[in-house]
Amino acid sequence: MNNDMLIRVTRYYRALNRLRSIGLEKVFAHNLADAAGVSAAVVRKDFSQLEIHGQKRGGYEITDLIDKLGTILGKGDEQHVIVVGCGRIGKALMHYAGFEPDGIKIVAGFDNDPIVYSDASQPIPVYPMSRLDEVIGALKVNVAIITVPENSATDIYAQLLASGITGIMNFSPVTLKPQRTKDGVIPVVHNINIGLELEQIFYELKFPKS
Repeated sequence: MNNDMLIRVTRYYRALNRLRSIGLEKVFAHNLADAAGVSAAVVRKDFSQLEIHGQKRGGYEITDLIDKLGTILGKGDEQHVIVVGCGRIGKALMHYAGFEPDGIKIVAGFDNDPIVYSDASQPIPVYPMSRLDEVIGALKVNVAIITVPENSATDIYAQLLASGITGIMNFSPVTLKPQRTKDGVIPVVHNINIGLELEQIFYELKFPKS
């Protein structure tokens, strides 16, 4: 499954969970096509490649589809994530409720500021960086979100890899490159540069595609 198809399948999965939450039991290809921004033919082609079959007139059973797509996406047990850097972006992510329907739970935050990690009112516990290894091991976490300033990102990245983290979503301004860990694992790293994304939008507005 290539990246484009993976993104579509993830969108199908999220749309199905929303439809089930409002009480629907069946869905048709065109319903999922609207949610994923593709045609109904693409939905049917994707499902055919995944060996998922519905009824021509009856559509697809939503619960059945959720189970099958969940298995394909590796859903099942709750997936734990930590946030390193509990400033504005970090806190926003920690308070975001939209992860839970996808089985994703942010279980801890980390920060170097004593004022931040001493605040007991946080809905999710925040720890000092000195407890990184301990908490990652105890909570069995292998994915982290980095939301630290530019001058800290590289060091934080190295610490996370040394602590056993193998999946990184990086919101810092620095582009982090996958590098083999001491155990021979090559981590998955996604760099999310909000500034660059906005620049791309402004460029496309100024020079629209014909």
